[in-house]
Amino acid sequence: MTSRVAQINRTTAETSVVLQFDLDGSGASRIATGLGALDHFLTLFARHGQFDLSVEAHGDLEVDPHHTTEDVAICLGQGIRQALGERRGIRRMADVAVPMDEALAHVAIDCSGRGYYVQRVPFSGQSVGLIEVDLFRHFFETLAVEARINLHIVTLYGLNAHHQVEAVFKAFGRALDTATSLDPRLGNRIPSTKDHIEI
Repeated sequence: MTSRVAQINRTTAETSVVLQFDLDGSGASRIATGLGALDHFLTLFARHGQFDLSVEAHGDLEVDPHHTTEDVAICLGQGIRQALGERRGIRRMADVAVPMDEALAHVAIDCSGRGYYVQRVPFSGQSVGLIEVDLFRHFFETLAVEARINLHIVTLYGLNAHHQVEAVFKAFGRALDTATSLDPRLGNRIPSTKDHIEI
């Protein structure tokens, strides 16, 4: 099997990000973004998706968390896209519901080669750590576009914003793991009646 790994380097006037991503990892992670909440949620994503993920980011946090969070999302999306390559032999679609105490999140993914994002029911509360909850919506929207995946998130219910966001990251990891896993029945074929995925 071809190694499904990626390395992404991104440097702008606002941030620098170095990211390494392995779709077929063991859940190991080393995350340092300067934002404790983002580090926590990316660690959960890697562990529950069984991905190996390394992220080192330096950004203009003296302004706010926006640029760092957005650029990490860009890099992770590009890493997923790069690691998937031509997407041959993958299951392609998956959905997972994950509870976190009083919160329940449902994530559905199609690794179609087309970036699209939908979130139904906004997160409750105003922020988690230093990050406004709407920035997590923007994180996933940016990631979906860069990875060229269809990503639908429904925060079914929940009272605590941290619990809601945590449930989403765990569900996203598990759904992406299933969608990108190799189906031996497909062999080296592309999982589309078009025999082509728009990458």
